[in-house]
Amino acid sequence: MVQGVDGRPTIRAIKLSEPFRVDGQLDEAIYQRYPGFGGMVQASPRYGQPSTEKTEIWVSFDADNIYVSAKCWDQAPPDKWIANELRRDTNQMRQNDHFGVGFDTFYDRRSGYMFYANPIGGYSDYSIVDEGVPNTDWNPVWSAKTGRFDGGWTIEMAIPFKSLRYTSGADQMWGIQFRRSVRHKNEWNYWTPVPRNMAGPMALNRVSSYGTVVGLDLPPAGRNLEIKPYVLGRNSTDRLQKPAVSNDNHGEFGGDLKYGITANLTADLTVNTDFAQVEIDEQQVNLTRFNLFLPEKRDFFLEGRGLFDFARGGASGGGNPGGGGNSDQPYLFYSRRIGLNRSRVVPIDVGGRLTGKVGAFGVGVMNIQAGDEGTSGSPATNFTVLRAKRDILRRSTIGAMFTNRNESSVTAGGNNQAYGVDAAFGFYQNVSVTGYYAQTQTTRLTGDHESFQGKFDWAPDRYGASASVLKVGKDFNPEVGFLRRSDFTRSFASGRFSPRPATRFKAVRKFSYEANLEYFENGSGQVESRQQTGQFSTEFDNSDQLSVEANVNYDVLVTAFRPAAGVMIPVGGYHYNDARITYNMGQQRRMSGNISLQVGEYYSGTIRTLSFSNGRLSVLKQLSVEPRLSISRVKLPDAAFTTKLFSARTDYGFSPRMFASALLQYNSSDHTFSSNLRFRWEYRPGSEFFVVWTDEQDTNPLDPHANRLALKNRAFVVKMTRLFRF
Repeated sequence: MVQGVDGRPTIRAIKLSEPFRVDGQLDEAIYQRYPGFGGMVQASPRYGQPSTEKTEIWVSFDADNIYVSAKCWDQAPPDKWIANELRRDTNQMRQNDHFGVGFDTFYDRRSGYMFYANPIGGYSDYSIVDEGVPNTDWNPVWSAKTGRFDGGWTIEMAIPFKSLRYTSGADQMWGIQFRRSVRHKNEWNYWTPVPRNMAGPMALNRVSSYGTVVGLDLPPAGRNLEIKPYVLGRNSTDRLQKPAVSNDNHGEFGGDLKYGITANLTADLTVNTDFAQVEIDEQQVNLTRFNLFLPEKRDFFLEGRGLFDFARGGASGGGNPGGGGNSDQPYLFYSRRIGLNRSRVVPIDVGGRLTGKVGAFGVGVMNIQAGDEGTSGSPATNFTVLRAKRDILRRSTIGAMFTNRNESSVTAGGNNQAYGVDAAFGFYQNVSVTGYYAQTQTTRLTGDHESFQGKFDWAPDRYGASASVLKVGKDFNPEVGFLRRSDFTRSFASGRFSPRPATRFKAVRKFSYEANLEYFENGSGQVESRQQTGQFSTEFDNSDQLSVEANVNYDVLVTAFRPAAGVMIPVGGYHYNDARITYNMGQQRRMSGNISLQVGEYYSGTIRTLSFSNGRLSVLKQLSVEPRLSISRVKLPDAAFTTKLFSARTDYGFSPRMFASALLQYNSSDHTFSSNLRFRWEYRPGSEFFVVWTDEQDTNPLDPHANRLALKNRAFVVKMTRLFRF
């Protein structure tokens, strides 16, 4: 430890003069020559108290890498540790005992890179922009090795400077934070103090709370050129394509290029882009009259996505775009509009992207040329996205975005543009104010084409309040974005009281009482829907949670809609109430998941829903099964129907760089059974080999009495990539 910088805890990195072997053994000379440092404190359960387990840390570097090492004592025997995940970047990795580090490489107290690993060598990484939504799909080249000693475990990390963006030169300083999760105690520890309302894993995202590492002699960034070609062979059958194809064999090749123009400005080029290795979408049941939002899974669009977020994430550091019922907020840019249409893959011929920072400005430029696809009726289309953000004050930003689509999906032969400005202001530790204003232009749409939002959040640990107003015009049409519903003004308010009980409730960590009011008016000023919600939840000391929620709803249907085939809910106003009870088993358990029961009214009828989500059974340290189900029984005055959704994902991790997985799904809403089997081997850092099988079957063929499946499509793919770094 050295004298603090700006009053923050500060360390000096050790400059290595001899080779460093990353094997997790802590047997190099530096561990005897330089004492490790510690002093980690609890964020949870006993906020501000010293960690119950000792941790010693070393930070060192040479011409190629920065190294982070730790000796993690643990009084519990190894069979009590939570270490049951080898797959990279899974949520379960965060639920294991682990040690991690975060780097603020530009020392701007806003954005950073995070790395962590568990005692059996499983590892994860992610990046964050402006303390917003973490990008867990950022996958740099780095390594981590772990070992054991009598009384705990050890870890060594090596992160190449080529995998990071930074300002080169002698005697540089970075922001730095360390996290130690003693998950079998449900204990979270950090090196520097973090806000209590972020007491769990999310506190690593509060970059403004980081300490400092000094004495870094950083090498020139150089060209930082990466070329990653791929080659694949595919056998496919597609009965939905026109004309249909059967057992079509063909090969493809293409690739990506990445070039570091400056220390923090990167250009990407993709040619004949292929995403065959990406897991298929998880099926969903939709009993509402609005569009479903599906997450992006394709690597090219995931990298750097935080910069392209418009009016999301934000200054509070929570990074919760869905907070406060925010799912109705439009997306000005939604990358699934590119290369996907009506569940069909649209070929991407070529694309380019420029992302990074120029001074105080974050900039993002993207241009993609997609080909045509006949089954979905998709013409060849060019997509352009421009994004700029400027850092202001301590934790605040202002920005602007423009999108263009030269072939409108709404008006034949037309085009579409969207543009807007947004701002996020963070005050003190717990107050944020965000907002945006946006418009769209679509050929032959001349109505109300504007949208805006203002939102206030106050989120300390014990109390909380939120209020927002959101307006979306009838002809607001972001065709490179996502719109759940249109033609409304939404008002929302919530209040929360979250006491931490006295010692007589030893099994309880926190109670939480919350009340919400959501109110919608359509463009004519008429009430369209209203919902009042009351919720009580209990967080137990073992991380389980129990919540009870009651809703009072009013909804006006100006057009009828079909929640299921052959079932119609007519135009009219509907008052209906429902309640839900949910029990969340802590994800560090061998068997975990969320069990939920919903009962009550559904428009003019009733609904009963039983669901099990986020389920996971750790069969072995390498083998897990993740079941999911949802069964809803709806009774209406003149109809009744049942929806069923079942899925199971099975994963086996041979090592942190090799795994096999299978995802099986059945959805009664569209009578589909699908399977996706994947094998991934990272045979050298950044280079991968994939084997993928995907098929989709219709469980309700033309003969309703036939006891058989009808194939929709099937594909078998073998793909290899190779990373070249210069």
